Amino acid sequence: MIPDQPLGIVELVMQSSMMAKCVLLILCFFSITSWAIMLNKYFVYKAAKNEDSKFLEVFSKNENLTQIYNFAKKLRLSPLARLFLTGYRELYLFQAMAKEDREKSGGLPLSSGERLTERDIKGISLALNKSINREVERFSKRLEFLATTGSTTPFIGLFGTVWGIMHSFRSIGIQGTASIGGVAPGIAEALIATAAGLGAAIPAVIFFNYLNNKVFVLTSSMDDFCQDFIYLAEKNFTPFQKKDAQTKTERKKATKPKVIEKQAK
Repeated sequence: MIPDQPLGIVELVMQSSMMAKCVLLILCFFSITSWAIMLNKYFVYKAAKNEDSKFLEVFSKNENLTQIYNFAKKLRLSPLARLFLTGYRELYLFQAMAKEDREKSGGLPLSSGERLTERDIKGISLALNKSINREVERFSKRLEFLATTGSTTPFIGLFGTVWGIMHSFRSIGIQGTASIGGVAPGIAEALIATAAGLGAAIPAVIFFNYLNNKVFVLTSSMDDFCQDFIYLAEKNFTPFQKKDAQTKTERKKATKPKVIEKQAK
């Protein structure tokens, strides 16, 4: 018999079978957890981007590495600031080792600071690359749950759909008639499971792609900053940069007489 008032979603869920309730409970868990991760990651990435902008502004305008280091320690979410902290510590460590080696060899102290070798620069570069991997891992954490939600919840909902249809055919067999009143509850139960599965999967897939793109952008900015830091270290703390500049100057001086001879001819 068809009821006078149509059943609402809550009534349909309450009157559904135990298996259907378990399916909806699992889908509800996936959906709530996914939304918690999505909102958390969204605000974390937004805050990290703002801190990166502040750090780059200070880094570009200030030549004192110690002051930049003190400012970077205040930024908790900025991947560029954390990358700079790693590079600064490695730079300080290699300078301390160079000073120790110079004192053992009896060399005189340098007014411009300790010089680093190419091997030291490679060591700093390796430390920065490891720091980039750690930052990527930190920002990518729990994104795999979104991928799992997007790929599994439609099938969980499909299982609820199949179960609801089986329940409908069972009701038909018991009643001995294919009336709408006997089939409708099972069909509605099946459709609710399908809708719940899609409702959990669609936002998870959208935000997974969106957040993955954010991680890719952060990785690119960290790679660029790593190259800038290595160039800064080579420019200010290595002797072979000065030698290269002197060599270029000598080459320019050597080519000038040849040009004059050609003009005279």
